[in-house]
Amino acid sequence: MTRSALLVTHTGRRQSTQHARSVARDLLAAGFEVRVIAEEVADLDLPPEVTAVSGPQAADGVEIVLALGGDGTFLRAAELARPLKAPLLGINLGKVGFLAEAEIEHIDQAVKDVVDGSYKVDERLTLDVRAEYDGRLIAESWALNEVSVEKGQRAQMLELLVDVDGRPLARYGCDGVVCATPTGSTAYAFSGGGPVVWPEVEALLLVPISAHALFSKPLVTAPTSTFALTVDPYTSFAVLCCDGRRTWDLPPGAKVTVERGQLPVRLVRLAPRPFTDTLVAKFALPVEGWRGNRR
Repeated sequence: MTRSALLVTHTGRRQSTQHARSVARDLLAAGFEVRVIAEEVADLDLPPEVTAVSGPQAADGVEIVLALGGDGTFLRAAELARPLKAPLLGINLGKVGFLAEAEIEHIDQAVKDVVDGSYKVDERLTLDVRAEYDGRLIAESWALNEVSVEKGQRAQMLELLVDVDGRPLARYGCDGVVCATPTGSTAYAFSGGGPVVWPEVEALLLVPISAHALFSKPLVTAPTSTFALTVDPYTSFAVLCCDGRRTWDLPPGAKVTVERGQLPVRLVRLAPRPFTDTLVAKFALPVEGWRGNRR
């Protein structure tokens, strides 16, 4: 049976396109069917044997999806891989990231490991989100990192009523509220003062952004919790955003429900390194202390 792989590439980076050609050639030589997003073909100059694909079924039946680029490219690839439960390998061609597994100097070995099947697959918790207004569904989506409800007008504060597990928690006058996964704890939620959560932990995070409230601490809840965020009927309109990629306007009175996603993202790990090491590298943490090694 023919093995197959889908390449998703950051075509705006010359480095990414060069490595896409190398990866495609190596996979073809190993007997893989190599698929590439149709909109990216013209920018990649790939061998003629590759197959251009498009639409939500682009990853249908593939053994693995490879994302060549940064976290944005990974999230774009996840949109294709997740519904079809395809494992996803992120190859980071820039700075150290939290989503990518292989770095640039290891790309040839990464392809060899894919060909040999020398990898494990971890499942990352996701979020499902629904937005309703006046009994009508106005948005339905998912997120790997976070779902945010933010103010739609810069000069006006947003009023949000937040419920957790069907019980009212607080009414915030704020810039917004972020609902995040452990994977997303190092993204938008972290910028808002939320905790760093190890990706193996099963939990949900809720982080108010610039809230005018006595109680505005970030919260960590059970993975089975459900968040409901209601835009106050007398406030300005809001914006719903999933992973910084998909957005919808929310009228006053709209209600957003966020809960654990039914489908996880299946993340490929080649030679897993401890999350602590990734954290230290990403933030250049001073393992010898902020004042240096005092011997």
